[in-house]
Amino acid sequence: MNEDVQITPLQSKKVDWAALREDFPILHQRVHGRPLIYFDNAATTQKPKQVIDALRHYYETDNANVHRGVHELSNRASAAYEASRKRVARFINAKRAEEIVFTRGTTEAINLIAQAWGNKYVKAGDKILLTEMEHHSNIVPWQLLAQRVGAELIYLPINVENGLLDLNHLDEWLTTDVKLFAMTHISNTLGTVNPVMELCARARRVGALTLVDAAQSAGHCRIDVQEIGCDFLAFSGHKMCGPTGIGVLYGRFEKLEATPPYEGGGDMISSVDFQQSTWNKVPHKFEAGTPHISGVIGLHAAMDYLDGIGREQIAQHDHELAAYAYEELARLKNVRLLGPHIGRAGVVSFLTADVHAHDLVTVADQCGVALRGGHHCNQPLMKKLGVEATARASFYLYNTQAEVDRLVEVLKEIQKFFASRH
Repeated sequence: MNEDVQITPLQSKKVDWAALREDFPILHQRVHGRPLIYFDNAATTQKPKQVIDALRHYYETDNANVHRGVHELSNRASAAYEASRKRVARFINAKRAEEIVFTRGTTEAINLIAQAWGNKYVKAGDKILLTEMEHHSNIVPWQLLAQRVGAELIYLPINVENGLLDLNHLDEWLTTDVKLFAMTHISNTLGTVNPVMELCARARRVGALTLVDAAQSAGHCRIDVQEIGCDFLAFSGHKMCGPTGIGVLYGRFEKLEATPPYEGGGDMISSVDFQQSTWNKVPHKFEAGTPHISGVIGLHAAMDYLDGIGREQIAQHDHELAAYAYEELARLKNVRLLGPHIGRAGVVSFLTADVHAHDLVTVADQCGVALRGGHHCNQPLMKKLGVEATARASFYLYNTQAEVDRLVEVLKEIQKFFASRH
């Protein structure tokens, strides 16, 4: 672990995690007659009342299009929209609000860079370095770019035994012909926390730009883009208590200024005539058309909510809960756990002998436990690990140790059930 993601003992304040559950209306229900235990947070997180109320307030009092009107509702909507941009800049410690581009999510943010920046700056013979633990959203856009321009994709390997990147041989992959190094901050399958500050620093030494996929980290730990030293960073609102359909691309201002537009349409232009157009200033030249205004406002409320708790506290909570879950699951017979033994984020993926992951999560659902089963948009990683699919439990601020205990009980019941059928 590097210092930008290191977990340290908490001394600033105590958090009543059980009390926070009252902020999430969806958690107070029964599924198939059982109390809901939601362990699918790596896919999407639940939304607190504060975010839901912010969305309702916008639609009930301020609903209007932004940047185009001069009437009161449009002024209010525009002010709220741009206030959220400034809030994001503070949230990740960007130098200026203009370095924040609103997108539909992490996927679109990465595609924006792959198409707009990549088409201009990546040439035939250039290399793009990824890691073997990347989500499909940080693989496929680069594959498409490489096919378009004749570039080559290369992959920094992982250690199958511990789920960590092979940094001992990084210099063999990170050479001067690497144009971009795109990396995940936290693996959505392994729970590995990558030392992104070190990786970005080493990339700079050879002149490579860097992109960090922070989808699994932005709502779980402190993010400081200046400290990390990345050129681009992407994350999604729905994985950090915010609405779906809203995300963020951070880019160094000079890199965004040098990047052509991604899409054409309203608001991204300065002037238009029948033959040619000129572009709006950064970041607006990347935000064509009517944006997801309510999503941006909901994201603001989500950031306020998370910082009200403390992202250091949330990181510690995730770390402790995942460590406890790993330890308890390791006690079960015929269970294989993936990823690092220590220092993992709030994700635990596992396999149970003789029970397919899809069958396991289906039966768990009947017991009220929401898990995820499949390849988790990590098919190349699964092939490297020699598996087709895993079951995954992923945790967040509203999860408890008692819920982990219940998960273990359910898994024991599932093992007995399938054993009796053989």
